[in-house]
Amino acid sequence: MSNLDVVSIETPNLGDRSYVVGQGSSAIVIDPQRDIDRVEEILDQRGWSVSHVLETHFHNDYVSGGFQLARVLGAEYVVSSGMDIAFSANQVSGNDEIESDVALIRVLHTPGHTPNHLSFALNFAGEDLALFTGGSLLFGSVGRPDLLGVAMTQPLAHAQWNSMQRIASEVTNSAQVYPTHGFGSFCSASATVGSASTVAYQMLTNPVFSVDEEAYVCELIAGLDIFPTYYAHMGPANQAGAGPIDLSLPQVATAQDIAERIARGEWVVDLRHRKAYAADHLRGTLSFDVYGNAVTYLGWMIDWGTPITLLGADASEVATMQRELVRIGIDRPVAHAVGAPSDWNSKTVPTSSYRRATHVEMAQALKENELLPMIDLRRNSEFDDGYVQGAKHVPLHELRGRVDEVKTWAAENADNGPIWIYCGSGFRASIGASLLEAADVAVIHVDDDFPNAEKAGLIIERPPHGHRIGAA
Repeated sequence: MSNLDVVSIETPNLGDRSYVVGQGSSAIVIDPQRDIDRVEEILDQRGWSVSHVLETHFHNDYVSGGFQLARVLGAEYVVSSGMDIAFSANQVSGNDEIESDVALIRVLHTPGHTPNHLSFALNFAGEDLALFTGGSLLFGSVGRPDLLGVAMTQPLAHAQWNSMQRIASEVTNSAQVYPTHGFGSFCSASATVGSASTVAYQMLTNPVFSVDEEAYVCELIAGLDIFPTYYAHMGPANQAGAGPIDLSLPQVATAQDIAERIARGEWVVDLRHRKAYAADHLRGTLSFDVYGNAVTYLGWMIDWGTPITLLGADASEVATMQRELVRIGIDRPVAHAVGAPSDWNSKTVPTSSYRRATHVEMAQALKENELLPMIDLRRNSEFDDGYVQGAKHVPLHELRGRVDEVKTWAAENADNGPIWIYCGSGFRASIGASLLEAADVAVIHVDDDFPNAEKAGLIIERPPHGHRIGAA
């Protein structure tokens, strides 16, 4: 039996995995991210030479590094047939086979997440040892079918169910499953379970294998929630073939530069931990804590093409965010600065701070004032599962478009004090608090996990009608 060495490259903030699979001195790469130096490091460590770079699909949540990696390494770039691409590649279809020194690569057409989606089974001596499923079969779930629009959602949902049955019947059941999505990615139709699995185990535990087609499709579509708007830019970038990236630090912004950028309405993003931001920051900057999932929400909320200036406590924070940003196609911030607000203050932009609090403190404040203004920034699906009684629901991704509404509501509640802003963990509340403070709304940042709300004695309600498609 072949001894495959599968190395997983994690990209946790996007919820994805890429894979390098080696045997002997040869390797193949599946679904690489844009920062291909992570792949090159593994190849150097193992002494592997890459023959093929395989793409399961043109991703919607990140810009692929596959085209550039194949070009740099002189490897064959393998993508699905039927796609309009602006570069040369080996376009393959279901039932094709690719010879490699790692294993025989069997191509399965597994539409559902996208129409031209492929899965790759690595076969040795007639037995499939590994199945790379991209956004089709996930651990306990499947890839969502709605990323290409409403008209495609139902047909792709049916296609996804049928693709799973094809996997069950055509792939050796003992094969290990290696999905690309499903580790926190919005490309997953629902929450995934576990970090490793086989086809056989998925057949026992994944609902797609035990629920009939019509019922499964209805349930799948009914459970779908919103996904980031930046996804719209990923497909075209991947079809064009993304080129090399530049991760060197951008030019240094002076205090005067920063003041002018804030005045022009550009995004000046403070990457420091949200605790440090709350204690001291430049008014008009936005808090995207680089120690959380900053890239997803920045990409979701920004007007595409808006100039970005990055502020960090040190160069490593800026470098981390730069790497995250290129993965979603935001290649070069216009400037950066490191240090603290005292270093960035030109005296024309005031420094500011706001209070951080817990759910216990919010519960006490609510006891003292039953009209306490509160905003819940969580997504619709989270809100449907329960919210603090009396809270106004404004999902974070909608907040920029509803700032005037919130300002009016805050003014009407001015006698009841600042707006208490909460989310699921405190991370999104920091973004929302900074955005509202920049709009002259007084805020208190509830930096706490939502399950602690009920423990603190806050009353948790559920809306009579859910937000999800098909909710009663």
